[in-house]
Amino acid sequence: MGFEEATPIQEQSIPIILAGNDLIACAQTGTGKTAAFLLPVLDHLLRNESNGEKPRVLVLVPTRELAIQIDQQIEGLAYFTGVSSVAVYGGNSGAEFDMERKAIKSGAALIVATPGRLIAHINMGYVDFSALNFLVLDEADRMLDMGFLPDLQRILNVLNKDRQTLMFSATMPGPIRKLAATALRNHKEVNLAVSKPAENVLQAAYLVHDKQKIALIEKLVVGRDLPLVLIFSATKKSVKEIEADLKQKKLNAKAIHSDLTQDERGKVLNEFKNRTIQILVATDIVSRGIDIDDISLVINFNVPSDAEDYVHRVGRTARAEKTGMAITFINQDEVSNFMRIETFIDATIRKLPLPEGFDEGPAYEARHRSHPRSFGGSSHRKSGGKSKGGVMRS
Repeated sequence: MGFEEATPIQEQSIPIILAGNDLIACAQTGTGKTAAFLLPVLDHLLRNESNGEKPRVLVLVPTRELAIQIDQQIEGLAYFTGVSSVAVYGGNSGAEFDMERKAIKSGAALIVATPGRLIAHINMGYVDFSALNFLVLDEADRMLDMGFLPDLQRILNVLNKDRQTLMFSATMPGPIRKLAATALRNHKEVNLAVSKPAENVLQAAYLVHDKQKIALIEKLVVGRDLPLVLIFSATKKSVKEIEADLKQKKLNAKAIHSDLTQDERGKVLNEFKNRTIQILVATDIVSRGIDIDDISLVINFNVPSDAEDYVHRVGRTARAEKTGMAITFINQDEVSNFMRIETFIDATIRKLPLPEGFDEGPAYEARHRSHPRSFGGSSHRKSGGKSKGGVMRS
């Protein structure tokens, strides 16, 4: 597949998993963590015969997009192994629910599932986890943020206790530690996440009034070599409005949000991946789930209320060691929020002057920082230098 060297999360996690230890790993999106657990899990399945047609690996994820993404990576990595898998997630038709049920009952080795949909199957009485070898909790912090803790506890109660549990999370707050205490046994830890954008993301911001934002997007995009542009906004209402405004400007844009069916979302994402559309406008449902290496520009139409969301949004560009740009629009009500983000990532992000012809934007009253780090300086990451050659990203 062209991969030559392991990423740091793979290099540190794979030996721990192969040794049979439970693991809690702190690593953000784009570091190769999916392969970090899939490769040793697949290795285990190939080396150990199954005890009948029962699921042997359960991967729990917060969103359907991530479930689909991981299932696709299983298809690639397990292509010649004969290992079967199924993605189990809501938002699709009754026929697909039946297909999930048949796959679970016939003993798909790997199940990748969102908690709510899996519980729907568990309630039907045919899910048997007595032969489970691995439980993987991916993006555990996101699952807790989305209110899945009761669902996770219910699922844990029906799982085989004699299993290996692997937890991956971008952050490690108290609730995650508490969940780890109940789900893991004598676990090892790997901590590579610093919750900061990668060094090859060029971050910048504009102080701009809301009424100027669409015109500014047009100015930034038209006539420039930007094959893929991803625009984030806070609500599906605003995403729909941005899509309509951009289309009115004759820009090649489409939106993805929770009002679309799963098939509709998949179609839009495929069009974006295939460059049929240039601009994808999205809510945060895709900020962690999208896996496209060639996004050249990310625009935050609004300042995220959560600094972690900022990191995950801008992390959609500059993947696989490529460079990219992330631009945030800051209105008069979002200045203090953006200051908190700068404090969180320990960086002062450059404020660009508005293009000629634009009225002056809001003022930015920067507060004093004891140790500000100017953008464009040394690496923000603590995980060591870049690998040479092909690197497995997931």
